[in-house]
Amino acid sequence: MSPVAHLTPGQKIFAFASMCVGMFIALLDIQIVSASLRDIGGGLSAGADDTAWVQTSYLIAEIIVIPLSGWLSRVFSTRWLFAVSAAGFTLTSLLCGIAWDIQSMIVFRAAQGFIGGSMIPMVFTTAFVFFEGKQRVIAAATIGALASLAPTLGPTLGGWITDNFSWHWLFFINLVPGIFVTVAVPALVKIDEPDLGLLKLGDWAGIVLMALFLGCLEYTLEEGPRWNWMEDSVIRTTAWTAMIAGVLFIWRELTAEHPVVDLRALKDRNFALGSFFSFVTGIGLFATIYLTPLFLGRVEGYSAFQIGKAVFSTGVFQILTIPVYTFLANRVDLRWLMMVGMAMFALSMFEFTPITHDWSGTELLLPQALRGAAQQLAVPPVVTLTLGGLAPARLRHASGLFNTMRNLGGAIGIAACATILNDRTNLHFQRLAEHLTPANEAMNGFLTSMDSAAQTSSVALRELWQLTFREAQTMTYSDAFFSIMLCFVLATVMVPLMRKVQPPKGPSADAH
Repeated sequence: MSPVAHLTPGQKIFAFASMCVGMFIALLDIQIVSASLRDIGGGLSAGADDTAWVQTSYLIAEIIVIPLSGWLSRVFSTRWLFAVSAAGFTLTSLLCGIAWDIQSMIVFRAAQGFIGGSMIPMVFTTAFVFFEGKQRVIAAATIGALASLAPTLGPTLGGWITDNFSWHWLFFINLVPGIFVTVAVPALVKIDEPDLGLLKLGDWAGIVLMALFLGCLEYTLEEGPRWNWMEDSVIRTTAWTAMIAGVLFIWRELTAEHPVVDLRALKDRNFALGSFFSFVTGIGLFATIYLTPLFLGRVEGYSAFQIGKAVFSTGVFQILTIPVYTFLANRVDLRWLMMVGMAMFALSMFEFTPITHDWSGTELLLPQALRGAAQQLAVPPVVTLTLGGLAPARLRHASGLFNTMRNLGGAIGIAACATILNDRTNLHFQRLAEHLTPANEAMNGFLTSMDSAAQTSSVALRELWQLTFREAQTMTYSDAFFSIMLCFVLATVMVPLMRKVQPPKGPSADAH
């Protein structure tokens, strides 16, 4: 008898929902601090460079543990690994909330990301064990919605909490759901048994190489734009380390008898394409969440809560699209739904490109509404088409790799956008400045009006410089959104290469 056969449909749904709560808070915490870093830095007497590590340390730790989760769940079982992850995430959330300086905060955030990160891929695995047919489509839709909604809502919720309470509550709000998940999951999620003997067969060399590769890569991507990439000795070191460790890691995983990450799953066309689509959606999810609050803060001067309100429409329209997707998913080929979602995401990025310095929540409504609907139409089909046809034996390892690709896409997307913002701002500023000559009547009129307002010439020139820099920045944000659009255009035309998903023909030797 299957280990889940004794569970009623209601118990399966409750167990799955409990795990989704854990996944949601783990994903939410990636971005919940993004709009509040200035407040956290002020509270801990830390500079902007140090405070940025509140987010970076979490991302590095999480991206290392996610691909490990498949092997860890086989060693300790899904039930107990999830429970320990939830308990550890709850404890480290408490420690983050009571951190006494920036160093302790960074350590606790890294621990929070590493311990809690395993909850994310295990939800994907469990959904395909618990449910079949139409229920599986609904479960995948739920996971896809939460996976894209949590990072989207992060800045909004974080800004509201910081403005109305304090930054400490960004972490304290995890305590109640964390305790609930810690208690609920062990009671119902009994889908496999631990196998501690696997520790003797562990691919320890692969684990070390993977940690070096992903950790150094994430650091390089996060810190590279800030330190001008290869001009910094630390960035050069981490970049070379990531490249060498990455090559050795791929060789190791393709030759090891018991690899910690199943790279051979990439031989499956749907899984390889699905991993690519997961990578692209990661770029879209995280890079746009990075760009929009940054534009509103730097160009518009919005507060954390104002930023949250301005980007909230994305989450609203995604939620409104959930019943539409659920209705269509059982009636339309998922590949075409995903194609529509990818195309809508590209269109939403195109709608961002005419951005001007006076755009606010009103002007952002249409592109963000399109993006919210696009996320719901694009992400769940990627989950179903990528993982739905894999046998349970491969599903655990593959789901970790699949989720890693999304986070890696987000990291690379943010790094690329940060580089675009840096380099293109200088380029646009120089091009605008070339036209600011005595022959420019508009500039002369501006300087004359400033002089007539009893401003000194130096003040007038400073005002002109600030105006030029603001316009250069705004043009650069348009460039960044256009670059994301190109990624989704490429993804859209590649969707027909996917095969229609077929469930696995039979259980594998170590199926749940």
